[in-house]
Amino acid sequence: MLTANHWKDYELLDTSDGMRLERWGRYTLVRPDPQVIWKNRKQHPMWKRADATYHRSSGGGGSWDIKALPAEWNIGYGDLVFKIKPMGFKHTGLFPEQAVNWDWFSALIRREKEAGRQPKVLNLFAYTGGATVAAAKAGASVVHVDASKGMVAQAKENAALSGLSDAPIRYIVDDCKKFLEREIRRNNHYDAIIMDPPSYGRGPNGEVWKLEDSIGEFVELGTRVLTDDPLFVLINSYTTGLSPSTMAYILHLYMKRFGGSITADEIGIPVVQSGAVLPCGSSAYWVR
Repeated sequence: MLTANHWKDYELLDTSDGMRLERWGRYTLVRPDPQVIWKNRKQHPMWKRADATYHRSSGGGGSWDIKALPAEWNIGYGDLVFKIKPMGFKHTGLFPEQAVNWDWFSALIRREKEAGRQPKVLNLFAYTGGATVAAAKAGASVVHVDASKGMVAQAKENAALSGLSDAPIRYIVDDCKKFLEREIRRNNHYDAIIMDPPSYGRGPNGEVWKLEDSIGEFVELGTRVLTDDPLFVLINSYTTGLSPSTMAYILHLYMKRFGGSITADEIGIPVVQSGAVLPCGSSAYWVR
């Protein structure tokens, strides 16, 4: 398992009975996590003193029970800065486990820059721009695509907080599949692609999205906007039914004509109280 263990402003303090206890900078949150199927004793003292707890509703969704929390605050990861705020469906605006992937592709981008090349990165389902900010900070030009106007706006704020207001980042509010199809028609190409699709969702016309039904088509479309000598492709999955090996197989099917190598693994966050690592999805990697 690949572990996001370089955080200073974030800690996963403990996990038990479907919940995780986390420190986000100065504030402690309790949030649901379906991976936490164990019911060990909640020994960490912050369980009783958390600043906010997200409670699921039996009818779907849920709500925050806030004791003492600002509307938003900032945390850092190295020289990156992100805005955190409690949002719907337990979200905070950042997935801290993804730091392990930021480190991976940032090293690849920096090597390209040292060789005198600026990679052009396409970030699909880009959310609030964690990967966008990391790639731009490493020296890439980035096209950031997400269907949510609000998430794209927060991505711009994160870029500004990280000193990247003038960085070569293009922000696009659009359906990712439609955007790829248009880029193919326009004959636009990219050196690298990051895909962080949701497990499940609905399109603007009510169409149902399931990752396991759609990921192959997305990867195939993505290969058609890659340059002839691409740098990397990264696919994230939070769908428990899709193993890292399955994601790697999909990459192999569509990327084998480019050569390169493929790896895949679970990603996770260390738990302070237990010393174990909480699994938080998986990632598959193709690299030149």
